[in-house]
Amino acid sequence: MSSIRINPNLYTEKPTDSRLEKEMAVYDLLDKLGIAYQRLDHGAAGQLEYCDEVGEILGVAICKNLFLCNRQKTDFYLLMMPGSKEFHTKDLSKQINRSRLSFADRQYMEDFLQITPGSVSVMGLMNDTENRVQLLIDRDVTASPFVGCHPCINTSSLKIATADLLQKFLPSVQHEPIFVSL
Repeated sequence: MSSIRINPNLYTEKPTDSRLEKEMAVYDLLDKLGIAYQRLDHGAAGQLEYCDEVGEILGVAICKNLFLCNRQKTDFYLLMMPGSKEFHTKDLSKQINRSRLSFADRQYMEDFLQITPGSVSVMGLMNDTENRVQLLIDRDVTASPFVGCHPCINTSSLKIATADLLQKFLPSVQHEPIFVSL
């Protein structure tokens, strides 16, 4: 039995029902960029075990996305990594030459990415027009032909080609990733 409500239908176009403006903006941008996607609608999937269930249906691992900052709260990072990996601050800090990384406050996430905890996604970078957030991507994410993420809300999930994320989406939103190995 499913732990969240999942509509088992896979869609390849934006929803026609009433959705939040920030979610619809994701579909509009993907369509504008010619990025194909599969969409799965479901109950709120804010916990990773729910994302695993959603990912199984989509045929992709949903990325774990962590919103981090330095101690002074002047540098902010969005880390994309496989959901199966454990996060160790020390390993990441050493690779990006920053110490004392921690989880950033909710308010910064909302201000910079227009997303809330449980809905953190690389798609939120489209809202970071001042480039306050540095994207960090674990190399293992790029080894997969597809990535799974939320469209700025955790009641839908997307499967998009990794190449489209790297070569179309990120240049469009003017965010160049730093690749790390965790």
